[in-house]
Amino acid sequence: MNSSKRENLLNLALDATEEERRQSLNLNVGYQEETDTWEVIVKYTGSLRELKETFPDIEVTELSNEYAIIRLPEALMDAVTDRMEIEYMEKPKRLFFSVQQGIRASCITPLYARGTGLSGKGVITAFLDSGIDYRHPDFRKEDGSSRILAIWDQSIAGNPPTGFRLGTEYDRDIINEALQQEDIQEGYRICPSRDLSGHGTHVAGIAAGNGRASNGRNRGVAYESDLLVVKLGTPGRNSFPRTTELMLGMDYILRKALELKQPVAANISFGNTYGSHDGTSLLETYLSDMANYWKSVLVIGTGNEGSARGHTSGQLVMGREQEVEFAVGEYESTLSLQIWKSYADIFSIRITHPNGRTVGVIRQLQGAQRFTIEGTQVLLYFGEPSPFSPFQEIYFDFLPVENYIDSGIYKITLIPEKIVTGAYNMWLPSLSVIGETTGFLYPTEGTTLTIP
Repeated sequence: MNSSKRENLLNLALDATEEERRQSLNLNVGYQEETDTWEVIVKYTGSLRELKETFPDIEVTELSNEYAIIRLPEALMDAVTDRMEIEYMEKPKRLFFSVQQGIRASCITPLYARGTGLSGKGVITAFLDSGIDYRHPDFRKEDGSSRILAIWDQSIAGNPPTGFRLGTEYDRDIINEALQQEDIQEGYRICPSRDLSGHGTHVAGIAAGNGRASNGRNRGVAYESDLLVVKLGTPGRNSFPRTTELMLGMDYILRKALELKQPVAANISFGNTYGSHDGTSLLETYLSDMANYWKSVLVIGTGNEGSARGHTSGQLVMGREQEVEFAVGEYESTLSLQIWKSYADIFSIRITHPNGRTVGVIRQLQGAQRFTIEGTQVLLYFGEPSPFSPFQEIYFDFLPVENYIDSGIYKITLIPEKIVTGAYNMWLPSLSVIGETTGFLYPTEGTTLTIP
């Protein structure tokens, strides 16, 4: 059953078949097939105590400011959604790396030369990323001990921090014990957390490396700060974490900083392109709330999609159809496309396949609509505005009939029926997960900051 208290993508995922979920880049995120359970983000009012008593099969991790992460059987989804205390519910999204630039581009070098004393001493620099190479000299003091207060590795089951349900926390004592081992493998047995991709280590070096590995030449910004690391819950080398794990990690960092009575600057170098880009998703409203919590600064790398050809926009007027063309490269196993518009505007859609075959006119109907064009299946969903945003989403999932969706130039034709504002935006997935030849033929760089 569709619900206005659930985001559109979650409603569509619940309506989709198992095969459609499995093929899609987005629909299966947060779903665990073995147990038929979902992980969701909720905004609630009051207390969740009665909810937990009524549904003992669900797992609830409460965050600050009446946000929570809930794991529940799919069979209970409607019953939990309908609870009075549940305001709104979203499914997790995948997060993708945002590559950092050097400190020179940030004009930090002159800051060193002026002797300001701004070294990060007494402050925590925190990272929500792929982990950290805790053995690296830049994250150790002169005596060889660690600058890292703790590592919460969400990908290693065993001993989670108090109040959380996943991963293992390694405090400074455990990290130092590992560093003291002459046998490196014995050290990794004591503290087995590793940065498999190197992304988190790279980011931490720019933000807070002390330059010991380069005799001070490659020093980071807050080079005397303490470090706090959350390795987001990626189960393998080529997978990506989810927004739920990011929210859990942020809650942990702020709780830890408050416990230690130290100011904290938290870095997030992950993002995605799914959403209305108006700051109203539960992930973004949660982070905005947390930016006012304790003595904290949240820093987000967000600009890497500007030249990716993943966004376009336009202005509709009555009586004039508008075509949007996008290329799909070879060997794309799945592709999603979002249109976001004012709910007051009404337009229908026509889809043209690279071979010229057309489907449509397609008008707004409740629930999912499905079309097969040659070797590509199109899953289309007209969403409803959420309680937090006046914008409406039209979501497309292009799925292969066999192995890959058909390559070539597709056209989406927008046909105005009632126009009040006329503005629309379209997004494709992050460049991290689509081929270089896939993108809009006439992209626009505006509104390409990733989420969060």
